[in-house]
Amino acid sequence: MPHPTLAGPLAADAAPEELLHTLLEVALTGFILFRPVYAAAGAEIVDLAYEYLNPAAQQLLRLPQCPPESFLTRFPKAGPAGIFAFYRDAFLSGETQREAFNFQHDGLDGYFHLVARRQGPRLVVSFLDTDAPLPGAQAQALRQSQAREQAALAEAERQRGELQRVFEQAPVAVAVYRGPQYIIELANPTVCRLWGRTPAQLLGKGLFEALPEVAGMGYEALLDGVMATGVPHVAQAMEAQHDRNGQRETVFWDFVYVPLYEADGRIYGAMVVATEVTEQVLARRQLQQLNEELELRVTARSAEAHTALFEVERQREQLRMQQRLLSQILGQVPAAIATLSGPEHRFSFFNDQYQAIVAGRAALGRTAAEAMPEVQEQGFIALLDQVYATGQPFVGTETSIMLHDPATGRAELRYVDFIYQPLFDGQQHPQGILAFIIDVTDRVRARKQTDTLQAAMLAVVQRQAQQRQELFQIFEQTPVAIVLLREPDHRIDYFNPAFEELFPPEVWAGPLQGHTLAEVYPRIKLAGLVELMDRVYATGESQVVLDMPLEKLQPGSPRYVTFAYQAYREQGRITGVAAFVYDVTDQVLARHQVLALNEELAASNEKMRATNAALHTTNAQLTRTNADLDTFVYSASHDLKSPITNIEGLLGALREHLPPNALQEPLVPRLLDMMGGAVARFQQTLGHLTDISRLQEATLHQPAEAIDLPALVEAVRLDILPELAAAGATLAVDLAACPTVHFSAKNLRSIIYNLLSNAVKYGAPGRPTAVLLRGYRLAGQVVLAVHDNGLGLSQVQQGELFRMFRRLHSHVPGSGVGLYMVKKMVENAGGTIAVHSELGVGSTFTVSLPQAG
Repeated sequence: MPHPTLAGPLAADAAPEELLHTLLEVALTGFILFRPVYAAAGAEIVDLAYEYLNPAAQQLLRLPQCPPESFLTRFPKAGPAGIFAFYRDAFLSGETQREAFNFQHDGLDGYFHLVARRQGPRLVVSFLDTDAPLPGAQAQALRQSQAREQAALAEAERQRGELQRVFEQAPVAVAVYRGPQYIIELANPTVCRLWGRTPAQLLGKGLFEALPEVAGMGYEALLDGVMATGVPHVAQAMEAQHDRNGQRETVFWDFVYVPLYEADGRIYGAMVVATEVTEQVLARRQLQQLNEELELRVTARSAEAHTALFEVERQREQLRMQQRLLSQILGQVPAAIATLSGPEHRFSFFNDQYQAIVAGRAALGRTAAEAMPEVQEQGFIALLDQVYATGQPFVGTETSIMLHDPATGRAELRYVDFIYQPLFDGQQHPQGILAFIIDVTDRVRARKQTDTLQAAMLAVVQRQAQQRQELFQIFEQTPVAIVLLREPDHRIDYFNPAFEELFPPEVWAGPLQGHTLAEVYPRIKLAGLVELMDRVYATGESQVVLDMPLEKLQPGSPRYVTFAYQAYREQGRITGVAAFVYDVTDQVLARHQVLALNEELAASNEKMRATNAALHTTNAQLTRTNADLDTFVYSASHDLKSPITNIEGLLGALREHLPPNALQEPLVPRLLDMMGGAVARFQQTLGHLTDISRLQEATLHQPAEAIDLPALVEAVRLDILPELAAAGATLAVDLAACPTVHFSAKNLRSIIYNLLSNAVKYGAPGRPTAVLLRGYRLAGQVVLAVHDNGLGLSQVQQGELFRMFRRLHSHVPGSGVGLYMVKKMVENAGGTIAVHSELGVGSTFTVSLPQAG
């Protein structure tokens, strides 16, 4: 029967397997079958699991046929001694590897000769513990050499592990390509995830074989350029296609291609450090860091000490090369990078870009809070504490930060995209933080300026479109014929209804727009108008043709027109000609009639002189008649006062002498009150008539004098102060422009008193009354304007406002003669009064008074 543990790895034929089993059983050499154990990410071999040990191996190692524990669990010192690295490298290379180790740990003490080779998914190991010990001095030298070698290997393994952890934990995509086919040698978990592939699908394959969807998108030329010139290439937001998440996705990358050199200076490949910035999120950029896997192989084939020392030195040189390469990469990455150690966040590394962004304040061993105290109150130190405590990265996009500039002594506002990525030790405990920062201040400011400019441009375009539409609406309604012509051959772009009515085409039957004016109206060339339009288009100078007979364009037409041609521009360039055509037939005919009438007017001048003399006589008679009427009104009002006074006295006597029983009748007191009210109103009317009759005389006998206008207004304000207080009204006065007025003081006081008291009296219910009196000079006149927010007047009410005894509101007392008298006083002095009012909004009374000098 075949051995159950060999059924899988050996051939299926039963006879050869029996033979193989027998050979392994009788062999004096130990044989081991290992199966690699991978890290959780699947890219790194971290241990070896036993699958089979032949009897010789069981005896030499004192282990069962299939030990349950792993290789490093059973022999933990095999890692520092280099044996595990020898097994791992043999498996990865696929070639037969040989080595000798003097191992005196974990219960073993021997000089082992090892041969290892990969067979499918397993590693086959043959080993022999030599029985021939070396002479004492050589053995001692060998042991000392091996001790130094093991110490060096342990240090190299520790550094390789540190670099491997940084490589595995880097938040950016990192890959290494070798040769002209760009064979993928290294690919960290981030690049595998972002490419949508497993390490097995990438490692050992050409880049464009593993990612065929990227071929032809320009990456080949970029890599060829880097390989040919040795100059790194930095790209931002470059498009790519990737098959991932079950579909082909369009993604964008910020990346850098960096050439990789052999020890002799030849370029052997390229490294890519990339950050996905899909959907225009140019905020997340991660650390671009190369960690080329250290291939430390113990190739010393003799027990001599100098050979072992040479191998250790070679491995140390490889490590230094890798470290220099990593420093070179970090120095070339277009981002600020720093590592902070411990919970106090002390600087353990920073590149030149980071030192530039913090104005040279970073120093090794110094804490971030000490170097940049201003960021603590902005919350960045708290974010570092959070990342260190939780082990979770933090990503910030276009974050504002105030950074102190020692050169100017002021804080400067910057915008940054940043990532705080925790760094872990071998036990997955946070030991520091990787800070990856990109200054995006210029990009943010440019975007804001672009947004502002685009909004302004959109507003201008919309405003221009609105203005053009409004202009066309005006053109549609204007009686002037308008046509807009574009391009040098004067193609019709727009015409209004008046143009279409004035110039109906004789023969043309199609649409007018888009055709030249000469095509639609052939006679226009004969009239010489096309040459004028050419001149306007070429020079920008306007042209006018006055009073042209329309029969030149429309035979038999009796009409006359005036043409006005004007260039119109777009963005400062002449793009067409605007033609305005005015029908001036009536004006021309009227001019002809005027010429004919001039002779008749000359003959009529003598008659007009005689008529003027008669009018002068009539005016004198009217003046005398007005004086007589004023005298009559004054006499009538004076003569009627005595009868009214007698009636008032008779009513009083009647009240006193009526018997008491008569006063008890309900109708008698009411009639007496009505008669008394009628007498009082009649007396008031007679008083108003007397005042009106005296206006003309008062104007003649009250010459103008210099009046202190602010003092007069203040006296009026004190008179109406009870009314202002009762109405809760405010009065504002602005008379700085005309402090002195030449007018009759009595009349001016009456004018201002009437206007201000009316503004207070007719306030609108529901809102506080506000009155403004403003004075200014305009064209040799003093203008007084009284504005209020009261009831307001309709158009009909405004037409009746200045009539005698006309009252428009009955809810407040009044006689209806106040504004009539104000108008008379103003007009008698050669002035004017006007009102502008809106019902429910308020009124403005404007008084214009002539001023001497």
